[in-house]
Amino acid sequence: MTVPIKLKRLPHGEGLALPACQTAHAAGADVQAALSAPLVLRPGGRELVPTGFCYEIPPGYEMQVRPRSGLALKHGITVLNAPGTIDADYRGELKVLLVNHGQEPFEIRRGERIAQIVVAPVSRATFTEADSLGDTTRGSGGFGSTGK
Repeated sequence: MTVPIKLKRLPHGEGLALPACQTAHAAGADVQAALSAPLVLRPGGRELVPTGFCYEIPPGYEMQVRPRSGLALKHGITVLNAPGTIDADYRGELKVLLVNHGQEPFEIRRGERIAQIVVAPVSRATFTEADSLGDTTRGSGGFGSTGK
């Protein structure tokens, strides 16, 4: 299934590739850093990195911003609020909040693939206040309550 997404290139996104999946069955399309100069992300540091594009996501969908596994494994770089959600009514630039959980500074350069985006359907809930909830075997057991 494909979902048509309009995007607008911003001036600082000139020359960058459109988001793209790297393999035939990839769920996420990689987005690139739209930086004018390299940015050093120090260990423990976080930066909001521009991508150079704004999106028009159809109603009933969201765009999730997720880490790239290679950056996480090799350098400890991840998306801080993963998965980030871009709502269908947002028209500003997609920016990616990166954090360095690694031991070494990491340099982000223009055009580097920094995250991936996944378009997903959204289910909207209706909430109703109740005096009681149905019983289950688990009950109110929380973190770690179902085993080791």
